[in-house]
Amino acid sequence: MEESIFERPLEDQLCFEVYRAASDFGKMYNRALKEFHLTFPQYLVLLVLWDDNQIVIKHIGERLGMGIGTLNPILNRLEKQGWLTKEPSLLDKRATIVSLSEKAVTSKKAIHFAILSEVKACNLEGIDSSFLMKQLKLLNSAMSQADTGSV
Repeated sequence: MEESIFERPLEDQLCFEVYRAASDFGKMYNRALKEFHLTFPQYLVLLVLWDDNQIVIKHIGERLGMGIGTLNPILNRLEKQGWLTKEPSLLDKRATIVSLSEKAVTSKKAIHFAILSEVKACNLEGIDSSFLMKQLKLLNSAMSQADTGSV
């Protein structure tokens, strides 16, 4: 990229489009999750647990790119609402194992149906989701490398 990118109007700035897309995506998910009393970040935690139930808190944070200070309040709210349970690890007394509750297991399909309904309502036809996913993974990888100073 060259300096001329800064001469573009707001609507032609990559940072602005990424910001808007992330914001609108969050709003869409929040609409879909409202009936379940879940936030988008709480749903992301559930996604990790649906992939890999009974996982150490540290690993949830690593998968989501969230620090413990951000993750703990989310986990506490999910536990209080009956979506998950936490218990000390038998292998490492410093670690806590997080597991899905029965509510989370049985609600998975309904949650995904509500999200699918919102996605359909947004009329995302014409968007090549596979291509977009590849591009976002490349973008995130490049940003992560820059963040760690490996560029």
